[in-house]
Amino acid sequence: MENNKLESTSVEFQYGNQTVKLETNKVARQTTAAVVVTIGDLVVLTTCVARKEADPKKDFFPLAVFYQEKFYATGTIPGGFFKREARPTERETLTSRLIDRPIRPLFPDSFKNEVQIFCTVMSSGKEQNPDIASMIGASAALCVAGVPFDGPMGAARVGFIDGNYVLNPSYEELENSYLDMVVAGTEKAVLMVESEAKELNEDLMLGAVLFGHQEMQAVINACTELKQKAGKDDWIVSPDEETPVYYKELTEKYSDKITSAFTIKNKSDRSSAIGEIKEDIVNSYPDADEIQLGKVLSAFKNLEKDIVRKNILSNQPRIDGRDTDTVRPIFIETDVLPSAHGSSLFTRGETQAIVVATLGSSRDAQRIESIEGQGTDNFMLHYNFPAYSVGEIGMPLGPKRREIGHGNLAKRAIKAVLPDVEDFGYTMRVVSEITESNGSSSMASVCGTSLSLMDAGVPLSSPVAGIAMGLIKEGDEFAVLTDILGDEDHLGDMDFKVAGTESGITALQMDIKIQGITADIMESALTKAKTAINHILGIMNEAISSPKELSENAPAMKTFMVNKDKIKEIIGKGGAVIKGMQEQTGATVDISDDGTISVFGQNQSSMQECLEIIEGILEEPELNKVYKGKVVKIVDFGAFVNILPGKDGLLHISEIAEERTEDVNAVLSEGQEIDVKLIGFDRGKMKLSVKALAKKEKVEEESAQESSDQEEVEE
Repeated sequence: MENNKLESTSVEFQYGNQTVKLETNKVARQTTAAVVVTIGDLVVLTTCVARKEADPKKDFFPLAVFYQEKFYATGTIPGGFFKREARPTERETLTSRLIDRPIRPLFPDSFKNEVQIFCTVMSSGKEQNPDIASMIGASAALCVAGVPFDGPMGAARVGFIDGNYVLNPSYEELENSYLDMVVAGTEKAVLMVESEAKELNEDLMLGAVLFGHQEMQAVINACTELKQKAGKDDWIVSPDEETPVYYKELTEKYSDKITSAFTIKNKSDRSSAIGEIKEDIVNSYPDADEIQLGKVLSAFKNLEKDIVRKNILSNQPRIDGRDTDTVRPIFIETDVLPSAHGSSLFTRGETQAIVVATLGSSRDAQRIESIEGQGTDNFMLHYNFPAYSVGEIGMPLGPKRREIGHGNLAKRAIKAVLPDVEDFGYTMRVVSEITESNGSSSMASVCGTSLSLMDAGVPLSSPVAGIAMGLIKEGDEFAVLTDILGDEDHLGDMDFKVAGTESGITALQMDIKIQGITADIMESALTKAKTAINHILGIMNEAISSPKELSENAPAMKTFMVNKDKIKEIIGKGGAVIKGMQEQTGATVDISDDGTISVFGQNQSSMQECLEIIEGILEEPELNKVYKGKVVKIVDFGAFVNILPGKDGLLHISEIAEERTEDVNAVLSEGQEIDVKLIGFDRGKMKLSVKALAKKEKVEEESAQESSDQEEVEE
């Protein structure tokens, strides 16, 4: 202890324009390892707790990653019901997945010990997303912990601004960027890519991946240095000697049956055949206990995987009979739900999605509260994956991490082609209901979203399609698969999802199950993906080639600008005017400080009625013009008459009639509609007259009579 401060071990390094500090052995010292990552005002605490003993009953790696943002990090108190951050937000869930995905493949298959990682944002200057700092912290903590982690792992965010790649851009810089990409990898290979883009070509996307991988070497070197300084002894993991024995036995007895089962094209029939083989295997080991049986089934999974992979690498037909480049048959329908604003049914092979688009007003926009501040989102995309879509039974308990992640991926794929809020002020919500699933339901959701929005009349700049690519790699041999099945995803080495338009890529997500892939593999996957996307877009274009007119079921909306001085008149004292017109018409009116007004009606007539009222408010009273007014108040000296919304004038007792009026109440009543003439202004207040109209009518009658008399004389 020095100067009454705890000692620690730290490493500092330059990362682009930022200085990053990794510090351990100071905070959370009862964990297996803990690292504090500091980048300017950003501080993230990452902890790792790992069990020394594995649960022998578990045949999987129980890794759990949690990312959490604390509002105290920015000196704010969260609002709403969950004031203590009681449940993760969508962003926290997505970031947890982002950290988890590249870490998982870096543990050996034989390691089954429980590992839990917490990344807590404790301070933030609101300048940049804390996700990269959290990924760096997770890598550093795992390196220090001594667990069998084949890292370090590096992470980088890549932007594309003014024709140049930018490392770890700030929130402000990302507003002007054509790309927001997160890349993770080891020293030699890329492990994960997550990105959205504004229709960038394949070369630029690949270049961004390689740029990010090159720059992250600084992170990898720093984690290595921290491990050298403060790393704990490496854990000794005993190899699994039983599973290989079972694998050999199953290979001899069941290889032919498994091979035959994987030639069945229909998923349900294939699953049934595999299930029967599995049941036969279990019955063939009657004396095996629960742990032994688990190892037998692990060997079975390994045998399945090896058989399918061997067939593909030897240029045999895939499970459903396709070659490596063919997209499954596609069937498309639009306007499938009569009451919906827009809908589509997208079917690709045995994957199917019903996608529904709903339009709403700006008041329907989703409110977002994060450590960067509050905001709204006028485009929401929700993805639902019910158990029945894969022929199973399950309870609908709300969206899980996977569903949230898939929905977000589809959303990012579409964002680049959405109209600007200024041009199309509707709030848009899309729901993708997965009704069948056998591979890449998220990309089916992308296609279905594009179709349903166009069906609803949303003016997309271009339609978007998506495709999932797979990989089988053994040594130097590899095969890239187009439009992968669920089994090919499960048994393969890569899930590479690409979405885009004819002009370029809008979203890319890559997860690797092996220890990274090369630039050549990524280039091949991107090239094949582009060909497949163009093929799908061609079929989508046959179903709907351009956005339709807004649906009759869709609400009506109009946005326009007014002079800011007029805002008070439209709102009225205490909001009386705007409340009154909304109650009268059923429409909603949103007014911005800059004078932007959005009128939203459940139908065309309600919107039009509301617009007419606003137009009346905006109309300037015209001298000598006749108005149909309503008596709103009677006083001793006359009556106040409303001639335009929010505009009342005085009808003086002397102007009610040509003859003298003794009692206003004897002539007029509140609510009565009368014609009045605007005859002048008195210190800005309007002077009205009925008498002037009577004089006018008398003059017109006398003129008409004179004309008639003259005609009779001439005759």
